[in-house]
Amino acid sequence: MIVLKTQKDILLKPLQAVVGVVERKHTLPILSNVLVECTGGRTAFVATDLELQITAWLEGTGDTDNAFTVSARKLLDIIRALPDQNDAALDLNGEQLKIQSGKSRFSLHTLPARDFPKLQIEASEGVSFSMPQSELRSLLASAQYAMAVQDIRYYLNGMLFSLQGQKLIVVSTDGHRMAMDARMLAEDTGKTQDIILPRKTVMELIKLLADTDEPIHIQIGGNQVVFRHSSFELRSKVVDGKFPDYQRVIPANNDKEFDIDRQRLYQALSRAAILTNEKYRGVRLALTTGSLRIACSNNEQEEAQEELEIDYQGSPGYWFQYPVPAGRAEQCRQYPGALHLR
Repeated sequence: MIVLKTQKDILLKPLQAVVGVVERKHTLPILSNVLVECTGGRTAFVATDLELQITAWLEGTGDTDNAFTVSARKLLDIIRALPDQNDAALDLNGEQLKIQSGKSRFSLHTLPARDFPKLQIEASEGVSFSMPQSELRSLLASAQYAMAVQDIRYYLNGMLFSLQGQKLIVVSTDGHRMAMDARMLAEDTGKTQDIILPRKTVMELIKLLADTDEPIHIQIGGNQVVFRHSSFELRSKVVDGKFPDYQRVIPANNDKEFDIDRQRLYQALSRAAILTNEKYRGVRLALTTGSLRIACSNNEQEEAQEELEIDYQGSPGYWFQYPVPAGRAEQCRQYPGALHLR
């Protein structure tokens, strides 16, 4: 029974959207599978790791109603390797899924759809709002680099998602650096709510969001969050913990502020980083009237110095360490225009 037949590229898109959730090693074999549900001309592809679930839809793919689960990565690899000109047909025969394209034939083992552990997350309570996809993607991307990775302080392995009326703030930190960004929403929600998005949720959401003004609907409950679009839905549990008070580490009366072109700063940091200490990967910044000096050295007594002209008339002698590889240098590369440093 052919349950789905469409062009290769059309089938690839939903598979690529959900496969990032699938863990390579799992105690439950079915969690390595993708759930394929065909109902009324619409096909849903669902993947979950029990904490995060992504559903991607494919419209106009046939009238046969059926459901099964099959290895997500094997199916993706097979479809990706098919010739570009050919259609791909999925034929379900008992416990075997046959994939046909031209003269190519593949057979994969399936598991029953009824055994697939879909997340049953209800978001009837809490708050909901919408914003353009491009704005949410930019917001998450600007702060994701500072999230901790497998830190014992589990609440740092994610991103604070703070709704304050008409303002949405994201904050991340690994205990050594902190990133914060904010956007104004089109409408005032009239509510305040803080949740911590898991690191994996943030990274998968950035992949799913497009650089368009199409809206993404966000629904926040007590212990979960749902991001919903016409072509996909991401459901995630949130991190149970209290995020550090980030406002306490932001200087309140800092008089050392200046603007600098991001490309000039990025290039200077990149050159200086060649000779940084491999362990600390830091540079020293010296701020004087009209000048920003970047310097570093390593264990072999090698040194690098860069000096940039800036419009600064404040007090001199402000030296500090700054990590180069995944910190400000990356931010300088990503975003156009000038940076305001303080």
